Amino acid sequence: MSEWKRIFEEKRVIPPHSQHSRLASGPAQAFRLVLKQVDGLHAKQSEEGKAGEHQLRVTLFDLEYQHFFGRTWQSEPHRAKSSNQPTRVPFNEVIYFHTPLCLSSVVAVVELVSLSFQSAVGAGFGLLRLFSERPDSGPPHGEGRLNLFHGTPRALLHPMLRDPLQMNVVLSVMEGTQLLYSLQPHSALRPIMHLLPPNFLVSGHDLIPGVVPPTDNTDALRRPRLLPEFPCVLDRVCVSLAPSMEVFEANLLQMLNNDRLNMKLGMEVRSVVVQERRLHVGVHNGWGWVERPQVLMLELGVLGAKGSSGLRQTSTDILSPSTGPVLVLRDGVELKMMRHPAFSVVFQLEYVFCVPLAGEVKMTSTAMQRAVFMQSVCWGVWSPFSDPNGSTVHVCLSLQGGALPNPCGVMVCTAHIKQTDSEKSVIKFKFLSNTKGAASSTTLKAIPQETPQPRKLHSTSQDESKLAMESSPLCTTRGPALSLSQLAATSRYPTMSHTVGSPWQQQLPALLAPSPMASAHQLSHVEHPAAGSIAHLEVSAMEREEMRDEKEEECNLRELTFTPVHAPIITLGTHAPGSSRTSSRGSLAQLFSSRFPEIRDELGQVAEVLDPAEPVNFDPQREEADPLQANTLILQFLAFTRVPQAGVPVNWPSSVHFTFQLYRFPPVTTQRLQLLEPEPKPLPDYPCVLTLINKDGTLSSGCPGLQLQYRVDPAFLKPGERVWFLRYLALHSLQIDVWDSDSLLLIGSAAVELKHMLRQGRSAIQVSHELEVITTEYLQDASLVSEHAGRHRAIPAINVYTTVKGRLHIRLGNVGGTVQKSLKSSALLPPSCSHIVQPSQAPSGFRGGSLSSNTVHTLNAQNVRRAQRLPEIDSELASLLHSRMREVGGALLQGQSETEEARQRKIDRMAAVRQHEESSTPNLQETSSSMRRKEDRVQHSQDLRLIEAYRKRCKAEGITNMLSKAITTTHTLYATLGTAEFFEFVLKNPFNVPQTVTIECDDPELSVIVKAEEWRYFKDLTKTSTPLEAEMFHLKDSGPTPQVYLRPKESVYIPLKYQTFLSGHALPSQDRSRLKNANSLQFIHRQQSNTVLAKSIKVFFRAEDGQPLAICQVNVEPSPHVVDQTFRFYHPELTFLKKAIRLPPATDSLPDGSASLQVRCSDPGVICHAAAMAPGEPQDIYLKVPGAANPQIKKFFITVFTDPWLASPAQTWQVYVHYLQRMDVLCVCGTLSWHSLILRGTQVIRKVKCYTSHPLELEVDPGEVFALPAQGLQDIRLGVRALRSGSSFRYLNVVDVDTRQLVAAWLLCITCKQPLISRAFEIQVPVRGGRGSNKKISFTNPYPSSRGFKLYSDHPDLLQFKEEHFQIAGGESYSIGLRFAPSQSPGSEEILIFINDLEDKNEETYCVKVIYR
Repeated sequence: MSEWKRIFEEKRVIPPHSQHSRLASGPAQAFRLVLKQVDGLHAKQSEEGKAGEHQLRVTLFDLEYQHFFGRTWQSEPHRAKSSNQPTRVPFNEVIYFHTPLCLSSVVAVVELVSLSFQSAVGAGFGLLRLFSERPDSGPPHGEGRLNLFHGTPRALLHPMLRDPLQMNVVLSVMEGTQLLYSLQPHSALRPIMHLLPPNFLVSGHDLIPGVVPPTDNTDALRRPRLLPEFPCVLDRVCVSLAPSMEVFEANLLQMLNNDRLNMKLGMEVRSVVVQERRLHVGVHNGWGWVERPQVLMLELGVLGAKGSSGLRQTSTDILSPSTGPVLVLRDGVELKMMRHPAFSVVFQLEYVFCVPLAGEVKMTSTAMQRAVFMQSVCWGVWSPFSDPNGSTVHVCLSLQGGALPNPCGVMVCTAHIKQTDSEKSVIKFKFLSNTKGAASSTTLKAIPQETPQPRKLHSTSQDESKLAMESSPLCTTRGPALSLSQLAATSRYPTMSHTVGSPWQQQLPALLAPSPMASAHQLSHVEHPAAGSIAHLEVSAMEREEMRDEKEEECNLRELTFTPVHAPIITLGTHAPGSSRTSSRGSLAQLFSSRFPEIRDELGQVAEVLDPAEPVNFDPQREEADPLQANTLILQFLAFTRVPQAGVPVNWPSSVHFTFQLYRFPPVTTQRLQLLEPEPKPLPDYPCVLTLINKDGTLSSGCPGLQLQYRVDPAFLKPGERVWFLRYLALHSLQIDVWDSDSLLLIGSAAVELKHMLRQGRSAIQVSHELEVITTEYLQDASLVSEHAGRHRAIPAINVYTTVKGRLHIRLGNVGGTVQKSLKSSALLPPSCSHIVQPSQAPSGFRGGSLSSNTVHTLNAQNVRRAQRLPEIDSELASLLHSRMREVGGALLQGQSETEEARQRKIDRMAAVRQHEESSTPNLQETSSSMRRKEDRVQHSQDLRLIEAYRKRCKAEGITNMLSKAITTTHTLYATLGTAEFFEFVLKNPFNVPQTVTIECDDPELSVIVKAEEWRYFKDLTKTSTPLEAEMFHLKDSGPTPQVYLRPKESVYIPLKYQTFLSGHALPSQDRSRLKNANSLQFIHRQQSNTVLAKSIKVFFRAEDGQPLAICQVNVEPSPHVVDQTFRFYHPELTFLKKAIRLPPATDSLPDGSASLQVRCSDPGVICHAAAMAPGEPQDIYLKVPGAANPQIKKFFITVFTDPWLASPAQTWQVYVHYLQRMDVLCVCGTLSWHSLILRGTQVIRKVKCYTSHPLELEVDPGEVFALPAQGLQDIRLGVRALRSGSSFRYLNVVDVDTRQLVAAWLLCITCKQPLISRAFEIQVPVRGGRGSNKKISFTNPYPSSRGFKLYSDHPDLLQFKEEHFQIAGGESYSIGLRFAPSQSPGSEEILIFINDLEDKNEETYCVKVIYR
């Protein structure tokens, strides 16, 4: 029996209760429990043991669930000392343990046992409480005495003892017998907590694998020390299943299908298929897992094939399964070991199965859960130090299955085929270790290293230079530990980079400085500036375990901070004054020769062309005096210039569309636009003209580009709004989001200043802009991680870069127009005294004349009503009357809109018809008519009685409503989000006695201003010159109903304020057919979007008797608001989004010296606040948004206020949160690795296609359009070939090709490690060489047969290969032709060259350091 197996069987523990196991999410706490002595043991108890020896046994117990768990600890036997009665038993035993279950219900059961020659008898037990019931009391500490009870601890399992500490009636206390103990936290145990399982009680003399054993009977756990740790690699891992993989998997699938046939699922049973094969690899010391096992993907391969396993049958192989397909691991497995016989490597082979489900089959919930499941098939343990003399390089290990205890604690299937020793399933690998620094008497074999001799590679081509590159010998290490300096290349675009610790040390580049006309509130979006920044990706399970083991200041975890891509600052895409254009004159000539629609004024003249670089002199008086009061705003999207990007093809994107919102018009999602390649094809940076794509996918035959028009005239604007519209054009920028129409991925955002759209008295103007489409990217360099590996210090956060994705060519125009004469001139001016609501004092009654319906509707009096039949005005009464009466009432209801003459003609015609019928057949109808008239009279009398009862009941209510209308004053407000609408209501006391009037309103958004400071602020803001009184109101019972005192016949001004922060969050429609282009001669109509809800609010002014003196009815008319900034966040689904947005330092401050900044959010479920900062400090606005399922999008608005009374928002932000499924991917640079995704179908069958954000780095299978069955599951294989090390984020979208809707989306969190560098070179390239430089390096085929190879580079923009594919015979050399691009500035750059086989598995990796001089 091996040492590991002996320890594993002896050290098995009972797990805690499943309910409390879920609560063990916090860090584990370590303790040191000292059991000193037992006092007061009576003679009878001490003499029960003939030997006079006693023993203590300690077990953890859960009082809430009556559950013993962990492992019982037993002390050494101790003899009682009985000089006098009572007896004392000294123990002085020390127990160490750690547990994450820091709950008050977890106690330690201490049992006193009396030992005899043949048995052990319980002498009593006690309950030692480890944790306090108060969560803020901290860890337990100090000495104490524990009372012991008679009996055995098994009594705790009795149902009556749910709370044994409170039931002394059942438990009998041993009088005078106590245990003296001491309990203290033991932080010195933290370094070895990963070697000791939780809830495991040990002593200082116990031997824990991985811990230096005690010497001379000392306590090894008082200050424990770890054995030296060294890295090792399992290379060329392959699994061979017996008798063969085909037979093994066929038998396994047959057993699973038979098992499913025996289950009654109520549906058709389909066959199980293999989806994935996984290998769990971890280090186990017999007590527990040293680190969480790694889960690796296995692939099909052939034994002995390079790139699969690479193993040949040798004499060291113990077992030799039959040849055939095997499961191979592409990359090596890195582990950390300690030299101890119990340290072993545990392998577990796991299969992932799925059940193909047809789209038309309806699944039950049980079937859905079993659609994808996992099953462990075999496992094995290998101890590298059990046999010091054995071979530890080439290992062949047999795997076992069946109902045997295993370290993973899972059920393992049993093979039903008899296997001989030579036909067992085995796993083969090559064990490579480096024992440098490990204390051991026997040195393990180090990793084999090939040290190439320095040699010079001469060029054989006359066109290439003869500069040689010397190969430098390197130790075989992982990562960039090459002692080669790494310099970041100078980017041609301005970048912003910051870390979590200090995000404000880098200012905006001068090129991106905002123009003087830009808004003062430019935004900067960053991560939380504190050291413990908000992480957007959950900490992995392995990191969680390590976080429990390490203190916060000693933790070496690498926190991967996720910052979703969103629209950047709006001024980043706007050219500052004086900046030069990036396009050449040739490209501009080619662009504007494409017959774009011209912008002309009303007289047909071409609009005046403005230069965007020239400053704009804004004169408000000239705009007000302009006779052309109507403005037609024109937006023309002309072309898009591609910028070469890493990971995407040169023709990306092929089609685009745009989203934006102008002023308070509804949000716009444009039609799809195709990028037309210029003919003949010029340089890559030439602009591509945009053309519309029809619904059927064909290109439009009209004018190129897309033109949108907005009509802004007095009919659209509210009274007095024209000034605000002109201010919007002068100070705001229009943010445009650019999308890839095929993949529905955000390309970037651009911004254009609208100040050039001010006509300043001109009939029409136009201006052309070339905007940079900018986005933010996130990347962490692997060298930063490697430099900090193993150090107890913080890891630098991911760098944030702003990159240019393209350039958008857009033309803006404004055409003036005359106002129609039918419009009233008063509509152009603001209403006078609009902030004072004065009840009408002039009596307005009925002045005589006809009481027809038309006459009543034209009357201005509110206390005039025309008499109507009750069934016509009350539907409830009409339903109770006779059916014939209801028919008459229905006819009357239909005739209300008719004139009196038409109604009279119809009545006369009906009477004539009835008279003619009665006169024609008097004899036949005489009897029936008499009976009918009698029946009608009875029913008519019943209806009259019902109407009379109804009239008496409703008379009082009707009169009250009429009287209320006489004292009701109506006021209309045009409310926008976050803006306070202030007005004053003139309240008069009509009585000759004083009155205390109570003001009541049920709507919390309409309130009375009770503070004099706030009242004065709004009066100054609205320039309202009415009296102001301090301490005017008295709040009744500190509630929301203020009271005001009025003298007889006195009038006062009651200040009221309406303000709402709630708005509808419905996303804009994706139907682009509602937008009209210039060809249809129609404009975008006014719509109510992004508005508050329309409603009517009544404010009652009640006298002392409760009767209303006056009623103010406020009608709220919704009005869209202006969006100043749009943010888009991409975040993992079902997780909270925590974000900080930073504003520049505030210029004004409050009297206490703090900066004044307040924020409100339109969504009550979103937490939004701003902390008060000192003057001159930047302002941070914090967001916490609840998660949602993929692919939902959450939309809300944030209003930012700088005034103390929240009168009007200084900024209004629109926030979109896109929720995606998250997938973590671990890969190696230059190697293609495949991963599996599960796509769930929707309610109906769809035709979908998968798109990735970086098609050259990510491959998808299936890559074409495929049918997604309804409610079905589709396996999608994702191939990742990252060319640069570090952490990055990529995106995968599944799009419905028919409806252009997003079906599912994934956020791919890719962590790429650098491969083993086999050779390193250093060359010098002259700066400004013009044509670049050509070099050659040699590569030798190490195989005896001919092989094909592929070449890749992590900097394809700097290095190109003469041939990307080549075939070379076995053992021969090949010269790889390299061409280095020219550089315009000196510096250096490290370039990796990946040499892969035809299966895209990395064979060799070269590092070339290029020095530009």
